[in-house]
Amino acid sequence: MSDASFHDGREAPLNLGALSAEDLQVVSTLIQDAVFPISEMSWRAKEHRFALLLNRFRWEDLSSAEKRGRPFERVQSLLVIDGVLGVASQGIDRGDKDTILSLLSVHFEPGEDGAGHVWLTLAGDGSIRLAVETLEVSLRDVTRPYLAPSKQAPAHRD
Repeated sequence: MSDASFHDGREAPLNLGALSAEDLQVVSTLIQDAVFPISEMSWRAKEHRFALLLNRFRWEDLSSAEKRGRPFERVQSLLVIDGVLGVASQGIDRGDKDTILSLLSVHFEPGEDGAGHVWLTLAGDGSIRLAVETLEVSLRDVTRPYLAPSKQAPAHRD
């Protein structure tokens, strides 16, 4: 048995950009419940770039998988935020390199003249706040889809 591929579903990898809060809401929906090791976070201060390599649940494939009775999928995706002036976090032990984080949402809090903060909300009351000079976010799938290890869609208690 082999992992699923983009060609099996006749779908292409995601490659999206977000330049507005509305665009970012679409990206947030697609990366909800993504997981990543803390070691896959990178801030390149000189380049004003923050990046995460995520293991993203393929929400866009959920109904197709349910309809066809096939396993759910995840895919590795690169979330990149450009124009980052500073990074702050809370509720994260950055010293524990074995920590796995779960991303719940991302949203933009506007400031003056297009600047503001991008907030990454994590499970367990953690968060990352990125001070940005403008909103410029991209999401790009970088691997083929693979079977979700849990074999289940993420669920949240009310």
